[in-house]
Amino acid sequence: MEYVEVLAPTIVVALLFWVVIRAVMNADRSERRAEAEAEARRAEAAQETEKNDDGN
Repeated sequence: MEYVEVLAPTIVVALLFWVVIRAVMNADRSERRAEAEAEARRAEAAQETEKNDDGN
């Protein structure tokens, strides 16, 4: 039982660290996905604008 008492704080801190890092990685992944979608929309809008300018 002594070992559990000694290791419990380390395990709890390690789990907390893992949860925080996982949340940061998920947020970064979501941000990159949103940025890629926004960039694709900007490129599509620019392409449409260019197509409209060529038609005039």
